[in-house]
Amino acid sequence: MRREDFPILNKQVHGRALVYLDNAATTQKPQVVMDAIIEAYSHWNANVHRGVHHLSQVATQNHEEARKKVAKLIHAQSEEEIIFTKGTTDSINMLARSFGDAMVKEGDEIIVSQLEHHSNIVPWQMLCERKKAVMKVIPLREDLSLDIEAFKGILNKKTRLVSVAHVSNVLGIVNPIKEIVKLAHEKGIAVCVDGAQSVPHLAVDVQKLDCDFLVFSAHKMYGPTGLGVLYGKKKWLDKLPPAEGGGEMIEHVSFEKTTYNVLPYKFEAGTPNYVGSYAFGKAIDYMQEIGLENIASYENDLAKYLEQQLSTLPNIHVYATNQPKAGAVSFNAYREDGTLIHPFDVGVLLDRQGVAVRTGHHCAEPLIDHLQVPGTVRASVAMYNTKEDIDTFITALKKAIMMFL
Repeated sequence: MRREDFPILNKQVHGRALVYLDNAATTQKPQVVMDAIIEAYSHWNANVHRGVHHLSQVATQNHEEARKKVAKLIHAQSEEEIIFTKGTTDSINMLARSFGDAMVKEGDEIIVSQLEHHSNIVPWQMLCERKKAVMKVIPLREDLSLDIEAFKGILNKKTRLVSVAHVSNVLGIVNPIKEIVKLAHEKGIAVCVDGAQSVPHLAVDVQKLDCDFLVFSAHKMYGPTGLGVLYGKKKWLDKLPPAEGGGEMIEHVSFEKTTYNVLPYKFEAGTPNYVGSYAFGKAIDYMQEIGLENIASYENDLAKYLEQQLSTLPNIHVYATNQPKAGAVSFNAYREDGTLIHPFDVGVLLDRQGVAVRTGHHCAEPLIDHLQVPGTVRASVAMYNTKEDIDTFITALKKAIMMFL
C-alpha cells in the first residue's frame, strides 16, 4: 500500500533489506510528512497567534487548519475540543493534573485496567498520592479480555474517572470501549480512552464512542514525534482548570489576578509545536487519501495472517488468540524442554537478519507480571507492511529459534 512513499523502507540493516514490524512503538514517515517539516522551517517559520506580520499569519493558519483536520479525523463536534500536547503521555498527565485538581478529593477512586501502558497508570497513581485517592483495577479473564462483570462491581459512587486503553499496546486486543463508557455514564462517571494504539488502526468516532476524553500521538500514525492530542468534550474542558500556566493560555495577566483564554488555548501554555501540527495534518491527509476503512481492513488482514503464521510454528505461544485485535501480536518462543527463550535474545537474532520487532515489558509491567514471563516479542504492522514482510519475519524467526534448540 504505497510502500514507495516511505524512504526508510529501502534501508538495509546488517546487509539485509529492512523488515520493520515495530509500528506500535512508532511508525515510519512518508515523504510528504518530511517535506512538510522542511517547508515549514524554510518558508514560513514564525511563532503563531497574535503576530501581525505575514509569516506569523501563515503559520497560525496552518496550525489551526491542522487542528480542524484532527477534529474531523475523530469526529469531534468542534476544533475547540482538540488540545495539542507533546504526546499521549503528556495528554494523560495534563488530564490527571487538570481533572484531578478540580474533580478528585480524598477517598475518591480512579479505575484503570490490568492491560494499561505505564502512561495510563503512573499519572493516576501520582494523582492518588496527591489527593489520597484510591486506584482500582479492572482484572483480566482467563482469555486476557477485560472482566466486564468485575468492572461493574468496582464502579461506585466514589468513582470519579475510568481511564482505559482502546487497544492494548502489548496484546493488540480491542477493548469493548462503548460498553465501558455506557456502564460508567449510567453512574455519572467520566471516561478517558487511551487511543494511542486505536486511532492509527481504526476509524475512531468520539461521538459514537461517547467518551469524555481521548488521547493519542502523531508519531504512531505517520506523523512527527513530539506532538499529541487531548480531545475533551466541551462541557468538560469549559469547567476544568488549565494544567499549565504561561503565555498563550491567558486572557489577561496582572499581579492581582489572571484570567484564562478561551478553548482550546486555555490548555496550550507556551509556544505550540506548530511545525509538528502542520506535518501531522499532512499525515492525516495522506491517511484519508488512502481511506481509513481501507487501511483498517488491510491491516486487519495482515495482522490475522501474522498470527496465523506464528500459530503454525512449534514451540511458539501466541497471546490472546481468538480475540479482536488491531495492529499488534505478542508471542514467546520455547525450547524443546519447555523453557522460555528470552524475548531479548529472539529480538537480537531477528535484528541480525534485518527484522525489527519490540521485546520486553512494553511499558506494561503489570500485564507482563500477570502473564508470568519476563517479557514478550511483539510484532506490529502498519499499512506499508506486506505478506512478504511477514514471510521474511517467519523465516528469520525459525532460524533464530534453531540457535537455541
